[in-house]
Amino acid sequence: MAAEGGGKEMNEIKTQFTTREGVYKLLTHSEYSRPNRVPFNSQGSNPVKVSFVNVNDQSGNGDRICFNVGRELYFYIYKGVRKAADLSKPIDKRIYKGTQPTCHDFNPLTATAESVSLLVGFSAGQVQLIDPIKKETSKLFNEERLIDKSRVTCVRWVPGSESLFLVAHSSGSMYLYNVENTCGTTAPHYQLLKQGENYAVHTCKSKSARNPLLRWTVGEGALNEFAFSPDGKFLACASQDGFLRVFGFDAAELHGTMKSYFGGLLCVCWSPDGRYIVAGGEDDLVTVWSFLDCRVIARGHGHKSWVSVVAFDHCTTSVEDGDLPAEFSGSDEDFHEQNHFSAGRDRANSSHSRLSKRNSTDSRPVSVTYRFGSVGQDTQLCLWDLTEDILFPHLPLSRTRTHTNVMSATSPPATGQTPTLSTTTGSGGTNGKDNLSNSSTSGNPTNSLPGTLPRSNSLPHSSNPAGGSTPNSNTGSSNSSSSTTATATTTTKANSIIDSAFIATSVSKFATLSLHDSRKERHEKDHKRNHSMGHISSKSSDKLNQLSSSKTAKADAAKTLGTTLCPRMEEVPLLEPLVCKKIAHERLTVLIFLEDCLVTACQEGFVCTWARPGKVGLLSSQNNPANSPSGTVV
Repeated sequence: MAAEGGGKEMNEIKTQFTTREGVYKLLTHSEYSRPNRVPFNSQGSNPVKVSFVNVNDQSGNGDRICFNVGRELYFYIYKGVRKAADLSKPIDKRIYKGTQPTCHDFNPLTATAESVSLLVGFSAGQVQLIDPIKKETSKLFNEERLIDKSRVTCVRWVPGSESLFLVAHSSGSMYLYNVENTCGTTAPHYQLLKQGENYAVHTCKSKSARNPLLRWTVGEGALNEFAFSPDGKFLACASQDGFLRVFGFDAAELHGTMKSYFGGLLCVCWSPDGRYIVAGGEDDLVTVWSFLDCRVIARGHGHKSWVSVVAFDHCTTSVEDGDLPAEFSGSDEDFHEQNHFSAGRDRANSSHSRLSKRNSTDSRPVSVTYRFGSVGQDTQLCLWDLTEDILFPHLPLSRTRTHTNVMSATSPPATGQTPTLSTTTGSGGTNGKDNLSNSSTSGNPTNSLPGTLPRSNSLPHSSNPAGGSTPNSNTGSSNSSSSTTATATTTTKANSIIDSAFIATSVSKFATLSLHDSRKERHEKDHKRNHSMGHISSKSSDKLNQLSSSKTAKADAAKTLGTTLCPRMEEVPLLEPLVCKKIAHERLTVLIFLEDCLVTACQEGFVCTWARPGKVGLLSSQNNPANSPSGTVV
């Protein structure tokens, strides 16, 4: 774990870390950067981003990597854990004048060994379509900046499409483009197509086909990131106003909403099965939101600054039938003894018995573990496990688990505390179980989290062990257990807003009484939030607006706190990270999980490859100098 208390050890950069799967090792010879390997002066520049694509090369080395550093864009063959990176031979390198690349995305459908389609967004609002293999620039969208003049924050190909892509801007708007259409020589005229709570969708009025096809206006302030669900039917948007909004993409229907604990949301991702969404941002937290129940089910506290990227690890995430894995340790007697002393405590850190699962109405699988990671401006990498005790808390519990903070009902919740207070950065794999039992039996939380952090002691089902209680006691709205919610679905035929064959025209709407009831009770002002200072543009008018709206923003935040939109800290489980390591000198901007490694990047322009346990391969002999016994570089 990252050391607490300062000193020399605090500033050491870790080159390996251990999880229950084994040891992850940094491959120093697989580091990608600018060819001269000189750290980039990152002051005032846009975040370094990384994109991958597989071109299905016959040689078996089909992975390609693209990353931006300042005004430069690089495209390399990615050799991963197999061979050392050769930075002297980029396939393509581009240097831009007057504007900087901010984000990019490959189209996996059209990628071949001879051609790839790469979208690049820029700080001045343009979007470029290039082929770095053919070294061609085929098209430039929003070239005259008539559509939007603000920075491009996120660009993604629409899943399953070879021609449609979606672009988000710091203005708070998203635009749907077709690569076959032109952008026109005049500013587009729009016609309202759909309007809802703090969002609107307009279509472009034109006699001939032109871009953009659609304009989405979402929330207030910048739209920092969006992510399509694994099936491509839903769209999750993380905004600077602190709201996560999830839409049915083809029908532009708002499915659900979540509010950050504080400040703007900067990043968002979906679980591989589409059941859960994780968002991170300026509250230093990672927040887990259930797509089926439309509510926050957990928060994770390990970062000491803004969370810049969240991502699920599809290789470690598992849903299995059969016996519980070996790491589900602890005895039933121990757990029941803990339960006797803290009957009303948060039910974090335990798994269910197979019997309870067999008797449950929706036949839950026996073992469920979602692994996700996060990186932040504190230069730390955190890994988290989301286990079935958090996912299905209404079922009986039988065994204890490590790395999720267990809160005691005997310790009163701290008031007036923010989640950014200092905390131990997770417990080690060897003593995690001791921390668990100590904090839950004695009511003394010192071994798991400092006393300054709010204690989580009011999970709604803790007072009703049989399950079936309301998901949030503060809203006053009733709801059934999540198993009932997940199965009670109604499918309605919606008019598709995109006349394309690849997008399904049906949207499943889940019965989520608590969300919709509470949302109707609140005034439209609930969505108004003042911008974080870190994302305000230099225009003085924006600053004046921000200052003048701060009073109403505080009042609006107070309205959402304690509702299903934004539960209080003590109302949901508080996760501790499995791993929390300082791995860079500059803020981290990239986290991508691949089959045999994970990839991180920092603002200095260094893209690092971390081999999964047992996947070091050919580079193991080359990395000995870097791997000191302590796993750190002094």
